[in-house]
Amino acid sequence: MNALTAPTLPSQALRVRNDLGHQAAIDIAPALTALLADMFTLYLKTRNFHWHISGPHFRDYHLMLDEQSDQIFATTDAIAERARKVGGTTLRSIGHIQRVQRLLDNDAEYVTPEDMLAELGDDNRRLAGFLRATHGVCDAHGDVATASLIENWIDEAERRTWFLAASLRDPR
Repeated sequence: MNALTAPTLPSQALRVRNDLGHQAAIDIAPALTALLADMFTLYLKTRNFHWHISGPHFRDYHLMLDEQSDQIFATTDAIAERARKVGGTTLRSIGHIQRVQRLLDNDAEYVTPEDMLAELGDDNRRLAGFLRATHGVCDAHGDVATASLIENWIDEAERRTWFLAASLRDPR
């Protein structure tokens, strides 16, 4: 079972009624759930690298990754609540995240600062693509509220990508 086919429609006790319709819940909620899993994956990876970064640019990188991880985490509640508002359910556990995440974990004991920033840049770029795809699903159902939120998250992901890439440039 993949993220887009995982059952995310609620039982009668959790059902939410709205004007988007049943098919919107079937299509949008799983897309948001996959997005939420990726956000949690990226949040934890960014925190991991924040905790383990070292080297001559430690302070700058440490602070940048702290800011970025806070920004990523700030999206999680809004994503989960949108999945519920459109009539679906969302993540329930770490295991659920693992089953639907598309971004990869990094459990390496040591990663160079340059590789950390490059990997996070790639992940944020991929996330922007996932966000755009989810925006398309929302557009197909006239879900302008979710689409509007996603537009801001795309901008944030692109800004993180830009900062990470700029931090890797050789000043010479």
